[in-house]
Amino acid sequence: MTDYYEFSIPELVRLLGTRFKDYRMRSNMTQRDVADQSGLTVNTIHKFENGLVPNMSLSTFLLLLKAIGCIDGIDDLLPELPESAYLVKDDGRKAQRIRHTTNKSNTQ
Repeated sequence: MTDYYEFSIPELVRLLGTRFKDYRMRSNMTQRDVADQSGLTVNTIHKFENGLVPNMSLSTFLLLLKAIGCIDGIDDLLPELPESAYLVKDDGRKAQRIRHTTNKSNTQ
């Protein structure tokens, strides 16, 4: 199994670009087809697939996933979690944020 923590962000973006190209080609789509579907330029898609983009916005990546029909992969990336009893307050409401309490005697 690959340890993705060992990769830098640009390396991960390159890896995603390579995988994206494989998915695009298996979907029998050209870069032009993806550009037309996503509203992005062919140049952007070419640069992403060839590792020439050191960074890519999440919005752009999601447009590309939609264009090749892989947006459902989000469920594999971050599956929806069941309710957690730890996040329910005493009054029955769900916690909206996590706050750590500090002990004033330990903060000197």
